[in-house]
Amino acid sequence: MDRDQPGESSRRPLTVTVRRVEASGSAVVTPVGELDHHSAETLRTSLEACVAEGCSRIVIDCSDLEFCDSIGLNVLLATRMAAEAQGGAVHLAGMRPIVARVLEITGAGAVFTVHGSLGDALAALPGD
Repeated sequence: MDRDQPGESSRRPLTVTVRRVEASGSAVVTPVGELDHHSAETLRTSLEACVAEGCSRIVIDCSDLEFCDSIGLNVLLATRMAAEAQGGAVHLAGMRPIVARVLEITGAGAVFTVHGSLGDALAALPGD
């Protein structure tokens, strides 16, 4: 008999939307739910597509990201490295305290440009 692990029935599956910001050649990627080893591939696929399509900046709107584990953090870090290798950048916006704490504990927050809100991140994009 296949049984859910404790707490798994309350997990909110990760969904990801991507919106292009044509004036700046950027993209806004919005993950909603929990970013962990079960869902990291969903976000990785969307972010890799943005890098492959040459987005100059990728803004990840973290305002609806409820959780991020080390696997999720690795997806963010790998995307940052891939974007920077092509002359782009990754910005994080609107992080909830639980996600911000992961970046703080690991020191990863120091390698990202972090904005308090999506509006602040969009205002910082060139061409807007």
